[in-house]
This record gives sequence, C-alpha cells and structure tokens, in this order.
Amino acid sequence: MSEHPAGSSGARHGGTLPAVLTLAPDPEEHRVSTSFAGVDRVLGGGLVPASVILLAGAPGIGKSTLLLQLASRLTGAGHPCLLASGEEARGQVAARARRLGLEGGALGYVAGRDLGAVLAAASSERPRVLIVDSIQTLRDPGTDALPGGVAQVRTCTDALISLAKEEEITVLLVGHVTKGGDLAGPRTLEHAVDSVLTFEGDARSGLRILTGGKNRYGPEGEVAWFEMTALGLVETEAGPTLTGGRESGCATGIVLAGRRAFVAEVQALVVPSEGPPRRQVSGLDPRRFHIVAAVTDRALGLRSSRSELFGASAGGLRLEDPGVDLAIAAALASASEGRAPPPGRAFVGEVSLTGTLRPVPGMEARLSAASAAGLDEVVVARGSSGRPADRARSRVIEVPHLRDALSWAMDK
Repeated sequence: MSEHPAGSSGARHGGTLPAVLTLAPDPEEHRVSTSFAGVDRVLGGGLVPASVILLAGAPGIGKSTLLLQLASRLTGAGHPCLLASGEEARGQVAARARRLGLEGGALGYVAGRDLGAVLAAASSERPRVLIVDSIQTLRDPGTDALPGGVAQVRTCTDALISLAKEEEITVLLVGHVTKGGDLAGPRTLEHAVDSVLTFEGDARSGLRILTGGKNRYGPEGEVAWFEMTALGLVETEAGPTLTGGRESGCATGIVLAGRRAFVAEVQALVVPSEGPPRRQVSGLDPRRFHIVAAVTDRALGLRSSRSELFGASAGGLRLEDPGVDLAIAAALASASEGRAPPPGRAFVGEVSLTGTLRPVPGMEARLSAASAAGLDEVVVARGSSGRPADRARSRVIEVPHLRDALSWAMDK
C-alpha cells in the first residue's frame, strides 16, 4: 500500500487514522444472569455487556417494580447497578424497596432528569448495569426541546448508547407507551437500541407478560409470565388459567409465543342494534377480528351484520397470533346462537376469507399446552402437522372449513 502523501485525507483529519480491526471470532461472550429465569430466556441467555435494552409498557404496569427487583438481585450477585430515576425521588424509590422487602443499601441512585449528571455518575461509578427510568423524563440542557419530545429522546438515547459502548455498561431504558400501544416518542428509538422488551397486562389484575421483540443477541418472540403480588413480581410458568365454566360467547384458543404455547380464553358479545352497529375490541387484533367476524357471519348465516360486536381476551392480554382466528370465530358463533362450545374443547387455526382453515406453526407446542391444561379435544385445520402422539393426551379433530369446526353452534 502506498504511503499517504502530504495533504492527504489522513493529514487533513489531524494525522490520526482510525484503527481497522478484523472480524476474527472473539472469545465466547459473557452474559450476566438477571436471576429471573424468564427474563434471561427472553433476552437469549442474560444481559449482554455494552448493550442497550428498551423496556416498554403502559404507565403503572410494573416496569419500575420489575427493574428494581432485577437491580437488587444483580447487586446481590456482585454486579453493581445504578438507578437514574426521573419518575421518583430517592426517598420514594427507597420506600418502594422496603415495601418489596429488598435490600436497597447497596443500590446506587442518581436523579434522572439531567443527562449530564447521569452520564457523569455512570462514568464515575462504572456500574455493570445502568437503569434509566424513564427516557421520557431525561433532558439534555444543551437542547431547548421539552423532555419526552422527539429531539430530546433521540439526543439522550444516542448519548446513552455511546456510554454503553465506550464504558462496557449495560443500559436499561424504560419507555412508556401510549393508549394505542405505540412508544411515546420517536419510533426510531426502537431501531437505535439492541433489544426491545414489552411489559404488558391488565393493570386491574395481577397477570403480567414480558415479551421479547427486536433482539440483536437472541431469539425474538420469547415470553415470560409474572404475577404482581404484595411483595412484587413473581415468576410463573403457567399461562392464563381458564374459568372452567360453560358460558356462551367464550371459546378456548392456544396461542404460540416464541417457542412456548399457552391456553387463553377469547370472549365475544353479539347484541342486536337498531342504529349504526358498534365494533369494539380489547386484547385482539381489531383488523383480524373484523375479518373473522365477517367470514363467520357469511359461512354460518348468523345475520350479525346489524349487531354490535365486542371481542376481548381474558386477562387483558394482547393476542396477535393468527392461530387464534378459529377461537374468535367460535366465540362469535357461540355468542350469536347463545350456545356454549362443547366442554374441554379448544380451537386452533387461521381463517381465510373463504372460510377455509389454514394450518398454523407450532402445533407440537400447542398440543402439549392443551394436554397440560386438561383439554379433551383440539379442533385444528386439516393438514396440521407436528402432532406428538406419544405426549398429547388431547384428541385432535382435523377439519377443512369453518362450518365443520363450528357445526355444534348450528346443530339445533
């Protein structure tokens, strides 16, 4: 290679050339366990040093509680944590730790509203993990924009990413979401971080679910279940429990989340209307709900087009798996005809516009979940594969069309 002559680009940039490295394999990466088996699984094996993780969720859902418990466990395991809180004062965080029975004496705290102060404290203390609660309250004094605005969130996030990479600190950012489920702030924030976790559930119940979205260092779509108790969040392996009652308008579906499956209850209400009918959905994909309602109405001749339709998932969970289509159709048919589905029966399948049922992936995991929940029968699309004959105790009923799957609703 020729040397750089005088006046070359290297000289124009101060005479210092950037170091060029190769992509030779590094030693095996060292992950840090959070002491929460579910959180480690969602992350792909634990916290990756120098990574930036966004934890998104609605206000009051328990994000701060989860991270405070996580910080306490990490610190107890010899991994010092620094909590930068712009949501609560030091005394409020300390009081929360006492209520949860956590040892907070070893946890570091810094007020989390001034970006410069947070960066200085992290650079000085060099914690293994920095928790910023929340990114919407952090402000760079050098910018006139209001905290939580697009410019402020971008600027603060970029500075924290630089801190993580330069100081080998894992940074956990808390981000609030709007009522529509979108992150409060720029969508580009999700692209800037290494991993995005979503914490959701019904604030009126104790059930919570942590879902892994984007993940540069592990699988996507993994989930972990928690229950909110008086002593904080407790991991639970089981999914939502079924009521067990036979009520019209309720149907059982089996949802796939990552490599795991769980049993969920889908509810529907069909009410005749004299005026313009309403459509209201909670916990289900509204677009899919409306399509499945129209296909079910046409396939079974329910004449529900002039009725108000309501749909929901039990426990306030968000179910976006196409395999829940058939359970939605069963709940709608049951509500329209006033007949409960056969006891102990679950429904799994994607509904096409013609009413034909399509197989969905993960049948082995779904059938295992059905057996664990004590379900007797599972109605699936014809051609569904992956039946674990040696493990599944539930009888599998394969049908080609929506009419066949819901014949019980029309059998007078």
